[in-house]
Amino acid sequence: MKIFILDDDVNVIRILKKIIDDRNLGIVVGKATDGNEGYEQIKRIQPDLVIIDLLMPGKDGLSIVKELKKKYPEIEFVMISQVSSKDMVGNAYKYGVEYYIYKPINALEVESIIKKVQERIEIDRTIAKIQSLFESKQTLCDGSKGYEFCEQCIKNVLIKLGVAGEKGTTDMIELCKYIIDNNINIAEITIRELCKNFSENPKSMEQRMRRTISIAMSNISNIGIEDYMNDVFVEYSSSLFNFEQVRKEMDYIRGKSLRGGSINMKKFIIGLISYCENKNN
Repeated sequence: MKIFILDDDVNVIRILKKIIDDRNLGIVVGKATDGNEGYEQIKRIQPDLVIIDLLMPGKDGLSIVKELKKKYPEIEFVMISQVSSKDMVGNAYKYGVEYYIYKPINALEVESIIKKVQERIEIDRTIAKIQSLFESKQTLCDGSKGYEFCEQCIKNVLIKLGVAGEKGTTDMIELCKYIIDNNINIAEITIRELCKNFSENPKSMEQRMRRTISIAMSNISNIGIEDYMNDVFVEYSSSLFNFEQVRKEMDYIRGKSLRGGSINMKKFIIGLISYCENKNN
């Protein structure tokens, strides 16, 4: 992920760059201490993420975000500031800021937020790819024959992951069908909201799917421990899960860690849909 840092304090830039470099959060492709200079560099570089101060000489952060978000909506913005005015913070979110970090900078908070932005970008790009294919092919799994094949493809993946018999499997298949049929951008809606279309108790449906995906992660991690080059492990450990979390789960199973890996439900479901699409090519 390409990251640009814009702050009038060189020490803040230095700290942020060190956090990003030390924790492998991305590549700092540019930095600036003046709003006008930063604005021009961002237009030229078009990074994935801009970490931007609210108050700066030349051009303030809010103006920069407001103008650039209109021209480059795919760029994500995280604002950092000592200012805690509710109006300013509200305007920041209104103009397109994804997260707001208060100074002094906390390394763990910065890492957590950048990882969330990474996941958001990854999801958006996958969805964009799928939607472009929807447009070129009209609809993925269009018609009864294609629809049936799409469902069977997803079932085959879940069988390989050892969760075909879990209660959440049926829920996930229905959810994938619904997303495909209605061409839904999953980045703009929560899993709980999607579940409301199927159940009077969407929380329970979500929990069933979460448990099933957690079991799938445990199964794929056990496969990796036994054979790191196993075809199932190689194919699904990063396409359906965050590989870093799979490694944490492997360490937990080995007894090397007190906590296992965590799942990302949206990544898993989008991965299923994307895999299904690839099989239809």
